[in-house]
This record gives sequence, C-alpha cells and structure tokens, in this order.
Amino acid sequence: MAIEVGSRLPNTTFRTFGPDGPGTVMADEIFAGKKAVLFAVPGAFTPTCHKNHLPGYLARLDELKAKGVDVVAVTAVNDVFVMNAWAEATGAKDKIVFLSDGGADFAKAIGLELDATAGGLGIRSKRYAVVLDDMVVTYLAVEDQPGKADQSSAERLLESL
Repeated sequence: MAIEVGSRLPNTTFRTFGPDGPGTVMADEIFAGKKAVLFAVPGAFTPTCHKNHLPGYLARLDELKAKGVDVVAVTAVNDVFVMNAWAEATGAKDKIVFLSDGGADFAKAIGLELDATAGGLGIRSKRYAVVLDDMVVTYLAVEDQPGKADQSSAERLLESL
C-alpha cells in the first residue's frame, strides 16, 4: 500500500556521499524532529529530472526555508556515485540532500516504485513530493506520468505550505 497523508515515513537506510566518501544514513537521522521536503525522481540526469524537477527546488530553496522547511532532500534509484555526480553537476551539493535508493528499497517500502523495465531503466521510483513534519507525511503529490513534474514541482509544493 502506498504512503499517504498521515503516514509515518519508514526508517529506511539510504546511501549518501560525504566528505569521506560513500556512507549510509537512516531516514530518521535526516527527517526526525524536522519539517522537511522530500522529492523523488525516476533517475538522476534524466531529462525531466535534470532540467526541470531538481532545478525548481534548487531555485526555490530560500522560499522553502522561509516557510519553515529545515531540510530539502531528493531521492532516486541510482547508486551513490551517480547521485554525488548529479549533486556536483547541478550545483546543489551541500544545499539539497541527495539520497541514493540504489536497490529501490525505500521506493518499495512506501509503495511508490515504478517499473520502467520496458524503457531499459529497471525498477525506479515514481516522481513525487512530500512534506514531512517529524517523519509524518502532511502533504503528498504523486505524478501520474514519470515524464511530468507538475504536481510534485517546487512551485506547487510551495502553495501547500
């Protein structure tokens, strides 16, 4: 069953890239006790994700912080090295938290995995955005098509805050 407003985020392990290289972090280490925005993309460097979805959050980071958001994070079913390269390529490193869900464990745990095998991408995450208050979902927008970033855009999310 897919996560919904009122659901608690599962305390899943993510991979991140820190000063000492790859490591792991639990969801509660990032989101517990905080107001947070988490958005997901089907894949780093893919057209909509790279040119539209992530740039919108990066451009509106100050507006999100002004609305009380403590942390903005993005997750994708990519390995930690790809996520780190994407963070560096977009200028978002140290501004947005990049969470690798390489095996789609998190996407599956919240019921938002996407089977993109027909397109050669395997199992990915659906595109969505959530607002969390101490790990509890207070806002959720899931796109009906992976190539769209309308409902889950930073602009739309800002309207909900």
